[in-house]
Amino acid sequence: MLTLIFAYKWLRASYYIHCLRSCLNFNSFVKQITGDSSAAMAKTVTGKVVLVKKNLTDMTDPAASLLDRVGELLHHRVSLQLVSANVVDFANWKRGKLSMPAYLEDWVGTLTPITAKEAAFSVRFEWDVESMGVPGAFIIRNNHHSQFYLKNVTLYDYPGHSWIHFDCNSWVYPTDKYKYNRIFFANKSYLPSETPEALRDYRKEELENLRGIGRTGELKEWDRVYDYAFYNDLGMPELGKKFARPVLGGTAQYPYPRRGKTGRAPNRKDPNTESRLGGLDMILLNIYVPRDERFSTVKFWDFLAYFLKAVSQTMGTVIDDHNIFHFDSIQDVFDMYEGHIKLPSNDSLKGIRDAIPWTLVKELLRNDGEKLMKFPVPAVIKEDKNAWRTDAEFARETLAGLNPVIINRLREFPPTSKLDPEVYGNQHSSIREDDIKHNLNGLSVKEALDNNRLFILDHHDALMTYLRRVNSTSSRIYATRTLFFLQDDGTLKPLAIELSLPHPQGDKHGAVSKVFTPAERGVEGSIWQLAKAYVGVNDSGYHQLISHWLNTHAVVEPFVIATNRRLSAIHPIYKLLHPHYRDTMNINALARMLLINANGIVELTVYPRNFALEMSSAIYKGWNFTEQALPADLLKRGMAVKDPGSPNGINLVVKDYPFAVDGLEIWSAIETWVTEYCCCYYTSDQAVEKDEELQSWWGEIRDEGHGDLKEQPWWPKMSTIHDLVQSCTTLIWIASALHAAVNFGQYPYAGFLPNRPTVSRRFMPEAGSKEYAELEKNPDLALLKTITPQDQTMIGVSLIEILSRHSADEIYLGQRESDEWTSDEKALAAFKRFRENLLDIEKKIETRNNDPNLKNRNGPVKLPYTFLDPNTSGKSGEGLTGIGIPNSVSI
Repeated sequence: MLTLIFAYKWLRASYYIHCLRSCLNFNSFVKQITGDSSAAMAKTVTGKVVLVKKNLTDMTDPAASLLDRVGELLHHRVSLQLVSANVVDFANWKRGKLSMPAYLEDWVGTLTPITAKEAAFSVRFEWDVESMGVPGAFIIRNNHHSQFYLKNVTLYDYPGHSWIHFDCNSWVYPTDKYKYNRIFFANKSYLPSETPEALRDYRKEELENLRGIGRTGELKEWDRVYDYAFYNDLGMPELGKKFARPVLGGTAQYPYPRRGKTGRAPNRKDPNTESRLGGLDMILLNIYVPRDERFSTVKFWDFLAYFLKAVSQTMGTVIDDHNIFHFDSIQDVFDMYEGHIKLPSNDSLKGIRDAIPWTLVKELLRNDGEKLMKFPVPAVIKEDKNAWRTDAEFARETLAGLNPVIINRLREFPPTSKLDPEVYGNQHSSIREDDIKHNLNGLSVKEALDNNRLFILDHHDALMTYLRRVNSTSSRIYATRTLFFLQDDGTLKPLAIELSLPHPQGDKHGAVSKVFTPAERGVEGSIWQLAKAYVGVNDSGYHQLISHWLNTHAVVEPFVIATNRRLSAIHPIYKLLHPHYRDTMNINALARMLLINANGIVELTVYPRNFALEMSSAIYKGWNFTEQALPADLLKRGMAVKDPGSPNGINLVVKDYPFAVDGLEIWSAIETWVTEYCCCYYTSDQAVEKDEELQSWWGEIRDEGHGDLKEQPWWPKMSTIHDLVQSCTTLIWIASALHAAVNFGQYPYAGFLPNRPTVSRRFMPEAGSKEYAELEKNPDLALLKTITPQDQTMIGVSLIEILSRHSADEIYLGQRESDEWTSDEKALAAFKRFRENLLDIEKKIETRNNDPNLKNRNGPVKLPYTFLDPNTSGKSGEGLTGIGIPNSVSI
């Protein structure tokens, strides 16, 4: 009965609306035939609105589509008003003249797809060109029940213009969610001083809205507020001391970059700690970030699919083995990737799979021969199962592996420490010339130093100050130094590994160190393999916490926040940088929820355990934004020397250094693009200094976003075009290429944990102990009992499989979400040159990878270096490709 009553009311409402529309159309007809002056002067401007309706896959509101249709019938529609860019309406507070509202046509007749797909709607504006000028913005009001994603609006056949385009790419919620009008600007850029008077107040007010001035309490998904907070949401003190974590940021003891504000209430146990999500919000990963910063529907389902797949792989593998504490043999590790159900590979299954939009279902209908409930075979063991053990591969991965940004040229021998001797005693290296001189190809140590042939992987000072605390957990780690020699063929070979512990009588007594040198056979060879494993553990942890998390994810987020708070969407620098922020706040929020939180996956699987983020805070004290520029980084590490005659003004010390060789070409392409783009808008240094939005933006990044380091002298003054170009180039490099270099190699190299262990559980065995006897008898078992246990391996490998995948909607360097991102022809031409440059780099990388003389490009494992292949051409698709530089820190 209720259904019949509802249907009757719906039909009656539809009839009344039809009658009303007929009357309105008749009145308009009468005005035209009677010569009504306003009708005679009006011109109809037609437009197309492209948006994505809230679809049936949205589990939080499955009735949205129906309710929006009912709203249309009740005249609760979506309206748009054009705003003049060059005609001021004094009755409208000296702002641009407004058109009458125009409504999207045929919403009811446009079907809502099951998945997220674009829909196009017509719209017709009454706009008198002579009296109202050129539209420069529009105001949109969503009177529906639910939100939609507004892609763009285009006005066609406007006098004097082929079209006027508005690139929007934003979620628009119902009007009752906002206390202001949603406005979008045409795709022309203006410096603040050049903004037409009719748009100035709109520009200013939109930035005030995004800063959330006066907004208090917990932020909701529609709030669009960008603001700063400390990292005070990692701990769970209500569960006890074990789960409490210090607040990172805001103090000299624990400095840290700022994160996005959520406004959640304080923890009931500790008011300095923010409460964490629970219940349905936790299940749906519904942590607040501004809605436009959240994953697309496609990417969210990708992420969820791979997460569920990882859980099934972990459960399926662990169930197979009764011993979760360690693998019994290397073959047990290989079994993670081998055996079980191999899915068929045939055209009929491929056709079905390709027709399905969801990764979640595609994973269950694989047609590529992968196995169900098994991990993909990591590239490091695909061609040769034993090459990872070699000294040559161990050394090569410092130049072309997943953490190629740590190795330094050795400037003095023995290596020295920078730790305060008053606190930590003598921390200088115990490696002596007798340990290495027989392995220098006939050179003395002094000759090797003078000829730039000695290199070091130094994880001593950074770890020594934390060793006592870390080793009080289940971890057993050393501070390490590893020396390498550059051979005539351009490859490195290891010379010695130093393992150090704090002195048992106290820190002031210095370090207790042992030095190990290469050996291939007998127990000495097994001990050398263990020594390399301890180095691998340190490098893996430093990679995950510093090279990856801190130096890309964490340091970029304040730039995202400041850019949205201080640079208008029509500011040219906003348009330059915005693509390089995609998904960063969302992935960082998920990391705080699941990965880097107390008892999260990082603490469970990486050796610093509950000191992980605290240790990254200590490293952040020495962070320097300008040194993240690739040429500056290489000079600082001694991997390059100044050479004014060379590209980028430097010359590499190791000529076959894949990360640096490819990276410098990418850096140069970015720098050229940014230079050409900025020069389209800034003709003098004075223009940079007088740009009030730009100065406010840079000041906020320094004083708020990275406020704990605001007094550092290295901050650029932002007073010249050079300052602007270098700062933007460095930021784009960090967000795109640097992140790609340290992220997408994770599964290819660390998916096989013996190659990149993340935990060590016992120290090097002493002669005469039962562990030493086991090492003599079964060295592989001794290794497996020392490094990451089986259960943690499953979790860790599952995580890095997710993090190493390119998503289906990836946007790569040299690509844009929209071709109409700007109307400025000079900027478009510069971007085209940038894209062509990147396409040329793709070919050069392929050529280098096929050159047998460049031995570091592939190495013993036969894994070509492709992490800095930009994939601008789109030749490589989604998944574990190891190819492509996404525009942003997006995973």
